[in-house]
Amino acid sequence: MMDLPPNEQERVVCSITAAIKYEIPANILLAIAEKEGGKPGQWVRNSNGTHDVGSMQFNTAYLQDLSKYGITPEHVANPGCYAYDLAAWRVRLHIKNDQGDIWTKAANYHSPKFNAKYRADLIVKAVKWAEWLEDRFLSSTTHSQ
Repeated sequence: MMDLPPNEQERVVCSITAAIKYEIPANILLAIAEKEGGKPGQWVRNSNGTHDVGSMQFNTAYLQDLSKYGITPEHVANPGCYAYDLAAWRVRLHIKNDQGDIWTKAANYHSPKFNAKYRADLIVKAVKWAEWLEDRFLSSTTHSQ
């Protein structure tokens, strides 16, 4: 982990932890986190009047549905792993419930309407993250076989 800049360490640690917790591929969540490129406290206004909030640029349209559970945009905007957990939970729902291959389903995190471009970029980033994870987390015995 030490080969990462400090500002990326939270993204990587939280993405991996959340991916394990929600049983989704870590490289896909890492790719979404990189693609979203958010930062704690960041609010980005969309043309439709919604905002993308925090590290995972979680859209406020989804947060309206979650308000009944006491989840607020401020929770998602804060530093720490909460935003990644929420994103992983949502990606898991897309993977379980949506149509298409895993890439199309994962890209629905961004938008079903603008899926194709996001999906193509997601695949490139996910392959890179899979290699990064393999280099760091597979034991040396795996490589020697």
